[in-house]
Amino acid sequence: MLHHLASLYHSVTHIHHTLGDAHDEMSTSTFHRAIETVEFLRLKLPAQLAKPRVAIVCGSGLGGLAETVDGKVKEEWAYRDVPGFPVSTVPGHEGKLIFSTMTERQVPVVLLVGRAHFYEGHSMDLVTFATRVCKLLGVETMLLTNAAGGLNPEYSVGDIVCLNDHLNLAGLVGFHPLRGPNEADFGVRFPPLSDAYDISLRQLAHRSWQDLRRQRPSERRMHEGIYAFVAGPSYETRAECRMLRQMGADVVGMSTVPEIIVARHSGMRVLAFSLVTNKAVLEPTVRADEPELQGLSRTELDAYLSRGRANHEEVLEAGRLAAVDMQGLVLRIVASCDRRSFVAQCSGREGIVVA
Repeated sequence: MLHHLASLYHSVTHIHHTLGDAHDEMSTSTFHRAIETVEFLRLKLPAQLAKPRVAIVCGSGLGGLAETVDGKVKEEWAYRDVPGFPVSTVPGHEGKLIFSTMTERQVPVVLLVGRAHFYEGHSMDLVTFATRVCKLLGVETMLLTNAAGGLNPEYSVGDIVCLNDHLNLAGLVGFHPLRGPNEADFGVRFPPLSDAYDISLRQLAHRSWQDLRRQRPSERRMHEGIYAFVAGPSYETRAECRMLRQMGADVVGMSTVPEIIVARHSGMRVLAFSLVTNKAVLEPTVRADEPELQGLSRTELDAYLSRGRANHEEVLEAGRLAAVDMQGLVLRIVASCDRRSFVAQCSGREGIVVA
């Protein structure tokens, strides 16, 4: 018996060490893999696009943001053609990298149309790889968008939420994008995140939204709120939604937070928006012994229980309907910051940029 226990212990220890070594190898090579990707892109990009100042991440159903680029010079690649980039398998995430300029000031930007998700089976290292590449390209500000479920009862489908904080539930149980040896070429071991969402950019977002509403009145509203990051891919249960709401979350989704953390670790400023694409169901599930349910057919029961149930099709439709407002908001934000101001206002650690 002791012999078998000892053998089992050594087998488990060997597996642990093997997995640990594999993780260390992946983590410590991130910087070098990102440099290789940057060099690949720089060889193909014209000089005016080679050092973008702003990166815009287009979330589920928000690929229409790619239409905000209006520069005469434009380069794009499918993710599958970019070394090191993971490919998203989610509908509504086209998966392409676009370099161009925006607004009359011709601000150089890079758009990431679609993203990779942890629930697709990608490691956190791969989920955030594009963020690392953006830093090495010279990006100083990241503007991220996502589709999210509304937990705050005051929010309506179609509302936009400017994020001011987050709950990293996946990170709290060990699935953290900075886990493993620190990438010192990018940032410090323990980056503070108490004010991860840049307040100056949030103020700019509110001013831009007010300007947009004056020019194009709409019932759509913009709020500030807290985003709860869950691993997915299943939508949340009623009990989970109530728990998240009691913890202070206003919206819930399956992306963005890993990118935010890595962007801040790398010294970039961040601004993030959630589009409320569905209202989370907070009411407790109905009891099977409820008198009003007795005598209902299975079809009638299914119709009763499906009220408010989330689905990916409504996420894409809400994104389509909000596209014009999101495009107008992003354009106004970028137009308010010329190339010089992005350098002057950039806070935090500069980190390294590949020249």
